[in-house]
Amino acid sequence: MGRIASRFRRVEPRRHAREFVLGLLAGLPRKNCWTLAEHVGHTSPDRLQHLLARAKWDADEVRDDLRDFVGDHLGADGVVLVVDETGGLKKGTHTVGVQRQYTGTAGRIENSQVAVYLVYSTPRGHAAVDRELYVPRSWTDDPDRCHAAGIPDTHTFATKPQLAARMIERALDAGIPAGWVTGDEVYGDNARLRDTLEERGQNYVLAVSCRHHITTPAGKIRADALVKRIPKRAWQKLSAGAGAKGQRYYDWALAAILDERPGHRHLLVRRNRRTGELAYYRCYSTTLTTLQTLVKIAGRRWTVEETFQSSKGLAGLDEHQVRRWTSWHRWVTLAMLAHAFLAAVTALERDQHQTTSELSPLTRNEIQHLFTTLVVIHAMHDMPHRLRWSQWRRRHQARARMAHYRRQETQPT
Repeated sequence: MGRIASRFRRVEPRRHAREFVLGLLAGLPRKNCWTLAEHVGHTSPDRLQHLLARAKWDADEVRDDLRDFVGDHLGADGVVLVVDETGGLKKGTHTVGVQRQYTGTAGRIENSQVAVYLVYSTPRGHAAVDRELYVPRSWTDDPDRCHAAGIPDTHTFATKPQLAARMIERALDAGIPAGWVTGDEVYGDNARLRDTLEERGQNYVLAVSCRHHITTPAGKIRADALVKRIPKRAWQKLSAGAGAKGQRYYDWALAAILDERPGHRHLLVRRNRRTGELAYYRCYSTTLTTLQTLVKIAGRRWTVEETFQSSKGLAGLDEHQVRRWTSWHRWVTLAMLAHAFLAAVTALERDQHQTTSELSPLTRNEIQHLFTTLVVIHAMHDMPHRLRWSQWRRRHQARARMAHYRRQETQPT
């Protein structure tokens, strides 16, 4: 919190930001301004709601501090920037960016809000360092709706790959020593994103679809057609990295892509050793790179899924109940900060204590539990405090119910 203290002009929002992050780190079954305020000892959620909606501070400046914090604690060796999107299911139509769209959270089209994240991944750990809310055309084509949600007038529609390029360039311009960039098919199939990375001389391993066309001496060919021409001797069994159940072994093959521009381009193919399922990656590097290195980078893409899971489960990344542009960016940034704290402590702990066969290493989950139970002490969690909060919730619910009834009465039948 000392790292971001200068971003708050007054002591009150600075203190409330600290309390907010402490609440996000707490093991609460549900995290919103009500539950966080009760946990940290406030008598109502007003101060935390003010922090998100009206207090004077810039979430982008805190994001920049967060990025530096993650770089300092997770190291500068073997940095891979991983880009991916995740969504949260939402009700209604007023929450900023919400519409019926596909989200991997549900695995289908649902009423949801989707954002693209950039994850800083090293062998010591991983954490999200940037975020961009995806605002669909149904919003950007409706200025009144955007104004009601607080979206800046200067904001225009951008695709997910465009948002990814924006974040990657922001990180590289800030001096992040990223050796590689990786992402899934949404980003690998986008030629503009690939061109942007290549123009900067940025190495990448991006997943592509089976329909992706590549150029060979025999002409253009689909990725799934090219794989049929790969001889059996070209496949190698290699690990994409350690998983929860040990090394993740697949069969891998590499085919060169014909291109007159500087650099080296390949199609990397992964084959599941049990099911035969295939996955494809388009690779670019400024210097010739080994198959083992490309496989290692492709395996690091999965760290974004671990980041999403722990950010949501431990820091309430997707549990916000805010509707407006500014409040969303502030909630998500503070949630990323809380998760980055856990990632940094995990890396530090593993540096200082060697793992033994009799004791598993401390995880983010266990560190969060120890931090909230041994370090964070709240003297105001007595019986009167709990009863006051019960009365506050009931009064608020009663007012909301009466307002709803009055609105119903005024509506034409």
